[in-house]
Amino acid sequence: MRVGVEVGGTFTDLVAIEDGRVRVAKVPSVPARPDEGAMASLVAGAIDLATVDDLVHGSTVATNAILERKGAPVALLTTRGFRDVLFLQRHSRTQIYDLFYRKPVPVLARQDILEIDERMSAQGEVVQALDEAATAVQLAAFLGTGRYKSVAICLLNGYAEPRHERQLAALVSEKFPDLTVTCSADVTREFREYERTSTTTLAAYVQPVIDSYLRRFESQLGEQGFKGRFSIMQSNGGRLPVAGMSRNAITSLFSGPAAGVMGAVRQAGLSGHGDIITLDMGGTSTDVCLVADGKPNLSGETEVDGLPIRTPVLDIVTVGAGGGSICWQDDGGMLRVGPESAGADPGPACYGRGGARPAITDAHMVRGTIRAETFLGGKMNVDLSVASSVFNELSKNLDMSVEETADSAVRVADANIVGAIQIVSTERGRDPRDYVLVPFGGAGPLHAARVAEELGISTILVPPNAGVLSAYGLLASDFKQYETLTRRIPLAAGAAEQVRAVFADLQAQAVSSFQALGVPGELAISYSLDMRFIGQAFEIAVDIDGDALPNLDADDLLGLFNEAHNRVFAFGESGLNRAEIVSFRLGASAPPEVMPALNEGMDDTALRSESQIFDRGEWRKCLLLSRAAIAAEAAGIPGPALVEDGTSTIFVPHDWTATVDDQDNILLKWKD
Repeated sequence: MRVGVEVGGTFTDLVAIEDGRVRVAKVPSVPARPDEGAMASLVAGAIDLATVDDLVHGSTVATNAILERKGAPVALLTTRGFRDVLFLQRHSRTQIYDLFYRKPVPVLARQDILEIDERMSAQGEVVQALDEAATAVQLAAFLGTGRYKSVAICLLNGYAEPRHERQLAALVSEKFPDLTVTCSADVTREFREYERTSTTTLAAYVQPVIDSYLRRFESQLGEQGFKGRFSIMQSNGGRLPVAGMSRNAITSLFSGPAAGVMGAVRQAGLSGHGDIITLDMGGTSTDVCLVADGKPNLSGETEVDGLPIRTPVLDIVTVGAGGGSICWQDDGGMLRVGPESAGADPGPACYGRGGARPAITDAHMVRGTIRAETFLGGKMNVDLSVASSVFNELSKNLDMSVEETADSAVRVADANIVGAIQIVSTERGRDPRDYVLVPFGGAGPLHAARVAEELGISTILVPPNAGVLSAYGLLASDFKQYETLTRRIPLAAGAAEQVRAVFADLQAQAVSSFQALGVPGELAISYSLDMRFIGQAFEIAVDIDGDALPNLDADDLLGLFNEAHNRVFAFGESGLNRAEIVSFRLGASAPPEVMPALNEGMDDTALRSESQIFDRGEWRKCLLLSRAAIAAEAAGIPGPALVEDGTSTIFVPHDWTATVDDQDNILLKWKD
């Protein structure tokens, strides 16, 4: 048996695969104790842990530790003269018209930073050697207070030569063996001192929290007889055995959204769709990602609470438009949705747990696009009258009926999602009309058609069990790890030979790491370069075909860069000696076992009736169907219709037609 457990902001999802059959479970998350929600999902799924061979887990523990400032007390050791890097930050402002703008606040204070007498050049040469005896005295006075549980080490130009960082780590571990030590060389070997220092500090900040959480969760699993392999999902779209998290837990920041993307990639790929845009709308937020030719876009940097983190992550854009997102009126009288969310506790008002403000889930209940009697397959009680009552004040202020207010709130949420998709598509040089929209999460299929209309997308693919696709994605994801390195190389004769040499070293490191972790199977290797025109401040990613790498020359690299630059910026032809390579990124991955189809074990009962929904300002009759009822109609089902699928509801508006393909995906086609 293989089991995936994904802890979201509102619900914890489980997918279990045994003997080719799939079973699912969905239970409320426990934000304060996410492991309790995870264990509850195992109980709800009737999982005998003694029979589980492979368990993959994704959670928001690392993200929450940063957002809630509940990480471990951390100290930072840095080169003398660079104590204030975390506070100086960058000159850029995310809100340029805010007169009261303040820079993001680091997770430590200035007094928590110790300057070390040492210096490396950007070429990795020793400028000032590290005096171990004098440094040991400094460390004894600074760390001997017992204030800290974790130590971050980020020395100037440590990415080029980590020798001093290793010496310093050895000294700390020798004198203070109970402290967790994190070196920048183990987290990110890329330049830009602020981003590298921020990443290392945050990695050290969350590492003890993740270690404690995983030990606690592993202990609970062991008490239930679990003896299988335990893996953790990462932000880069791959998983690692739990031992791999002991070096760099920061890679698990966005494990849930990444798992959803990988589940969508696999399920859509089975039907021959490699160019897709994923739309993951859960209880707290909506995450979107563009996938070209079956490969999600990868970004080298992300941020949490305004703090930069340099680690490979799927290029996912998040907006506050989830089922729990609060509907409210701003100072100018405009209707707004999110980013504040009711979350899992208390949740939307219709849950009956004390929520007193209208949320998107309440709006859908008022509109009739969610029915109380079939919510979560009828396994969870929700109250339509409460959902309606919490809109009273807002509708009065807007001078609209309750139904009109709820419908307008849904349309505002749609607009927020459209904006997010434009960021990952048109702003990245991609036309969304060339892609298939793949919605999932509990609310994604409800919003997909209207979002697609705004973007001109004519095809939507809704996977079976769409509400728990992220949990399925945990099992569908490869074992994956990235090795990165900043090494500036001008694009001139001989550059290709240097590129091959650097990639060979990174590949040897990746193979060694996987062997140490006991990852099964042969490794697939991917190659990417961060390149720019000489004089530019930032780079773009240029993918390199591994089969072509042995025969590439400088002109070939230049052609690949020009093509990528033109795609993003619509200009940029250059010659040799005008462009340069800045950083290298090598990905190593090993695929999981053969996966069964996601529709195995689903209810095949064909149900058909009628209902009413309030859509675009008026009440409309609509068909009420099960997925099996659509499959029985060869010509498809015209909208308006609602398809209730156990873990989610699919809305098929007027001018759309729904059919089912041979992988049991629901395909929506727009008549326009």
